[in-house]
Formats: sequence, C-alpha cells, structure tokens
Amino acid sequence: REDPDNPGNNLYVTGLSTRVAEKQLLEHLSREGKVLECRIVVDPRTKESRGFGFVTMASTEDAERCINYMNRSTLEGR
Repeated sequence: REDPDNPGNNLYVTGLSTRVAEKQLLEHLSREGKVLECRIVVDPRTKESRGFGFVTMASTEDAERCINYMNRSTLEGR
C-alpha cells in the first residue's frame, strides 16, 4: 500500500502528553513549516488535555513536510 496523500493543510495530531501546551506544539511543528493555528482539545469540565489536537499549516506543502518529518517525533516524553 502506498501512503495516502494529504489533501489539505489541516492536521490531526494525537498521542500528546497532557502537559503539552498549544504554544509548545506550535513551536515544535514550526520547525517544518508555518503554523497558522494550533488547538489542543481539552475536557470541558477539567480543562485537562485529551491528548490530541488540530493544526492548520500555511500550505499543503508545509503539512506534507510535517507529516513526513514530524510523524512519531517526541514532545514532553511522548
């Protein structure tokens, strides 16, 4: 099977530590391209991270670079 192409610039990021803040994730992914928006999903009651989020990159090329080079990278031990 071939790896599927990313059709857009919005990325789903999972496996995040509950200690990771949006600013940290933005800085981490900015190494491979320009990040327009970064949102970590939090529990509405406890405000604790649910371990995943969404990142909007400036272009599909930036998104592809993040997928290729940041996949399985480590941030805050995860």
